[in-house]
Amino acid sequence: MRLLLVEDDIPLGSALKQSFHDEGYAVDWVESGQHAILAFPDSDLAVLDLGLPDMDGLQVLKEIRGKDANKPVLILTARDGIESKVSGLDLGADDYLSKPFEMEELLARVRVLGRRINSMSSNVILIGTVELNLHDHKVTVESETLSLSRREYMIMKALMENAGRILSKAQLETKLYDWGEEVTSNTIEVHIHNIRKKLPIGFINTVRGVGYIVRPS
Repeated sequence: MRLLLVEDDIPLGSALKQSFHDEGYAVDWVESGQHAILAFPDSDLAVLDLGLPDMDGLQVLKEIRGKDANKPVLILTARDGIESKVSGLDLGADDYLSKPFEMEELLARVRVLGRRINSMSSNVILIGTVELNLHDHKVTVESETLSLSRREYMIMKALMENAGRILSKAQLETKLYDWGEEVTSNTIEVHIHNIRKKLPIGFINTVRGVGYIVRPS
């Protein structure tokens, strides 16, 4: 899942980016409202600070809601009083969290929004004998836990969430890498090769010249 982080406080933004990375998100971190508006269409959900240097975060929220009325947005605010929180919710935010906050609470709230994106009431995706747990980031085959790297897990998550749909190499790369990260030409192929060795034969299928697909059971 691709997360847009809008935060102009450098130390806080860096800490948040690392925490979201550790949770398995691809993170695009921007520090201004204008950049947030430009980046929003490429994200799956957004964490938006209201105190931005170039424009008010509520105006940013209004602008991005004009582009997409359904994509989840969680606002962060250090402002006193209930007014900014109410305004944010009225403008279309899905949740808010006041600064200072506990990282675990923020991560939990983002997980809730992520589950809503996929219209899931469960943390588990089960296809055949392969089970992926969105909460603890584990993949099991017949109850045996697989040893997967973070990027291998993210590929599995993308393919299983989109079971029945072909994902191109470029689409998978957007799930794995942030802006500016260098991507070697055969990275996805190498990851798929390594993952296949741990899965039932034929679980991940190659559609030559198009991409990869996991077929629903």
